[in-house]
Amino acid sequence: MVVPPETEADLDRRTVLTAVGGGLVVGLAGCTGGGDDLPAAVTLDESQSCDQCGMVIQEHPGPTGQVFFEDHPDRDGPAWFCSGTCTYTYRSDRVAEDATPIVTYLTDYSEVDYTVEGDDQPAISAHLAAENYEVESALSVVANSEVIGSMGPDLIPFSDEADAESFAEEYGGEVLAATDVDRELVDSIKS
Repeated sequence: MVVPPETEADLDRRTVLTAVGGGLVVGLAGCTGGGDDLPAAVTLDESQSCDQCGMVIQEHPGPTGQVFFEDHPDRDGPAWFCSGTCTYTYRSDRVAEDATPIVTYLTDYSEVDYTVEGDDQPAISAHLAAENYEVESALSVVANSEVIGSMGPDLIPFSDEADAESFAEEYGGEVLAATDVDRELVDSIKS
């Protein structure tokens, strides 16, 4: 079979269609929340102190968090936190001061082999490697369980809602979308 040579018109049409198609893909990725352009979570293992309370993060149990802002006043990279409650408290305070969060990451307990230790106040293990974090919008949290983190009662995040439900069945608490956590809930957990 002989394929006729392409004409300039065919090449121009193909170039235009490729450019338009590529533009649509990029535009749709932005509309659907494609996270390829989000800054990546970092590992918290260099004696970083919590930006909310000042505690050294790696010295304590429980979920941790990171928030990237458009303009972070203290450093390039995220603000980092020793707990979910510190993450939400700090972000809420900064937003009230007109800061703009780009992305919030929390420990994803669906993706780690965690332990819960202690009888009177069971504490959940910390997992500080970058790959142990997930974007807040992909997480469910267990609020008001008997399990504590570094600051006492905390929000325990899971990317698999079934894991969150199972955790709540074993340790109490209620499951909700991480994006539904507001300052009122965080303040009630801390008190």
